Amino acid sequence: MALRWQARLSIAAILFMCTEDTLSLGDDKLDRHSNQMKPRQQMIDHTTGYKTKLDATFDDKQPTNVTAMVGKTAYLTCRVRNLGNKTVSWVRLRDIHILTTGAYTYTSDQRFQALHRQNTGQNSEWSEWTLCIKWAQERDQGIYDCQISTIPLKSHQFYLSVVVPTASILGGPELYVGAGSTINLTCSIQFSSEPPSYIFWYYQDDTLSYDSSRGGISVITEKGTDVTTSWLLIQSAQPSDSGEYSCKPSNANTASIRVHVVNGERPEAMQTGTAGPILSSSCLLVSLIILYISSV
Repeated sequence: MALRWQARLSIAAILFMCTEDTLSLGDDKLDRHSNQMKPRQQMIDHTTGYKTKLDATFDDKQPTNVTAMVGKTAYLTCRVRNLGNKTVSWVRLRDIHILTTGAYTYTSDQRFQALHRQNTGQNSEWSEWTLCIKWAQERDQGIYDCQISTIPLKSHQFYLSVVVPTASILGGPELYVGAGSTINLTCSIQFSSEPPSYIFWYYQDDTLSYDSSRGGISVITEKGTDVTTSWLLIQSAQPSDSGEYSCKPSNANTASIRVHVVNGERPEAMQTGTAGPILSSSCLLVSLIILYISSV
């Protein structure tokens, strides 16, 4: 394993040196045949009068923890100052795989792409080197190394978190409600690149029927770009309504809660599942109308 790492790092060093030579030749040619001279990142040492090159540095103020949703595009942006004729590479640390060097990509996975933006920042002294990962997957999660081809190499690590759609019922895993009151269950779906195409509610592993003889059952769903919420409302709860209720979106896990309908007062445990997202005024009005019609 150590030999394999050394071999890959040697390849990385060769790529860096080759790219540097190519860029240096390109700069010399530009200096000889063009009036548009490439600006030199140098400063005057006033004690000696000689020009001194500034060292390439990273922007340490940049966030290094990046989060992306499954199926969306992840962007890891590395900002560098005083790059000169050095190159910037992105390396995936788990397998020491060189993904990009400069504007070139060194992987057969076409989801990876190198993006570059020059002269950013207040004084245009920064350059940005972005690793773009299209259609991010869970396996893409991990550490990525931004490297400058100095000797020795300079590196700046980023951690990519890839989140998957998650469903949860607020107030679980146990919920107590008083007999005769309304059961209000709230299912929240987060980290979804798009709203679920459907959300099914189950009671004791059976699909909940809104047209059953029991009556008084309604569902309201609000779909959003970041969070989708579904409310299950059961009017005039009875002890026979006790049991396990589950919310199953089309694109996320199944979330469950166990409901206990009890007779008598138990205020310290009643309807604890109401905490969290509150129904909007329009949804509340619709739910009241539905409950009124069902009671007529």
